[in-house]
Amino acid sequence: MTLKEKATAFIKKYETPLEVAFFVGGFLFDIIFISDPDDMFSIAQQAVYLFIIATLIHYEMLFRLHKWRPKERYLKLWSYRDFSLHFLLGSLLSVYSLLYIKSASILSSFIFLSLLVAIILINELSFVKSAKVSLKVGFFAICVFSFFSVLYPIALGFVGWTPFLLSTLSTVLVLIAQIQVLERAQIDPIILKKSMTAPSVAVLGVFALFYFLGWIPPVPLSVKAQGVYHKLEKHEGEFVLSFEKTWQPWQDSDKEFKAAPGDVIYFYAQIYSPARITDKITLHWQMKDKKGIWQTTDRVPLTIQGGRKEGFRGYAVKANYQPGEWRVSVETNIGTEISRYYFEVIPVAANPDRNFTVLLR
Repeated sequence: MTLKEKATAFIKKYETPLEVAFFVGGFLFDIIFISDPDDMFSIAQQAVYLFIIATLIHYEMLFRLHKWRPKERYLKLWSYRDFSLHFLLGSLLSVYSLLYIKSASILSSFIFLSLLVAIILINELSFVKSAKVSLKVGFFAICVFSFFSVLYPIALGFVGWTPFLLSTLSTVLVLIAQIQVLERAQIDPIILKKSMTAPSVAVLGVFALFYFLGWIPPVPLSVKAQGVYHKLEKHEGEFVLSFEKTWQPWQDSDKEFKAAPGDVIYFYAQIYSPARITDKITLHWQMKDKKGIWQTTDRVPLTIQGGRKEGFRGYAVKANYQPGEWRVSVETNIGTEISRYYFEVIPVAANPDRNFTVLLR
C-alpha cells in the first residue's frame, strides 16, 4: 500500500474524529490570535471565511443532489471539504464566542456556551449525519448574525435595538440570497426548506428570543476590570484605587467592604468599546432585602468613549448605604447586562490604623 493509499484509508477510518479535531483546531487557533473587534483585517478575514463557507455549502447541496460534480483533477481537493468547513466554522465560532463571553455576565455566557456545545455535540452524533448540511447551515446562520452584530455597533457608534434589527435584517437578506441562488439550480423547494430555510429560521428565532430576554450580550462592549474600593483618586492620568488587604492574594478589591463611620463606597469599572463607539451605560446598584429580593437603590448614568485599549475608566460613589449584600450591574442604555459585581458591606468600628493596598489603573 502506497503512502497516499494509507493516508486515504486513515482519513476514511477516522473521519469523524478528524472533523472534530479540525473544528476544535479552528476554535483554538482564534483563541490564541484573536484581535480587537474593530480590527479591519479581522473583519475582512471574517467576511472572507463567511463567503468560503457559503460557497462550500452551496456546492455541497448541489453535489448531494447530483446536480454538480467537481472536475476530475479537483476531486481530491473536494474530499477535504468537511475538514475545511469544520475549521472555518470553528474559527468563526471561537471569535464570536469569546466576544459574547467578554460582553456578558456569567449567566448570559453560560447559556450561549451551553447552546453552542450542544450544537457541536449533536453535529457529531451518527443519527444526524444525513442532516449535516442543515446543521452546518445553522452554524453558518449563527456566524452571519454574529458578524453583523459586531459590525453594526462599530459602524453606527452605539449598541441597542437599531444594530440588532439591522443585524437580523442583513442576516435574513444573506440567507435569502443564498436560497435564491440554489433555486436557480432547480432544487426541490421542499429540500430547500428542510436544508436551508428551517435551520436559518430556527437560529434567528432563538437569537431574537434571547435578545428580548436580555440574554444576548451587547457585543462589542466588555468590562475588562471592575471592583469596589474605599478610596479613589486621580493622579497624573491614572486612577489610584485603595482597598483593604486580605488573606487572598488574588483579591484586588473590597469584596467584603468593611465600612467604618464616614466611609463611602467607590465602584470602578474599565469598559472596553471600539474607537467609534460613544454610548451611555448605567451603573445599577441593588441591595438584597430581608426576603432575599434584590431592590434597586440607584441607577447612575455614565457616558463612555471608545478607543482606549485598556477600556474607558468610570466610577460611581455611594455614601448612603446599609450593611448587607450588594451588587452593581453594568448595563447598556436598554438594560442589557454587561457585567455584575457582588460585594458585602460589613459595619466595623473606626480604626485609623487600617492597612490599605493601592492599585493603579
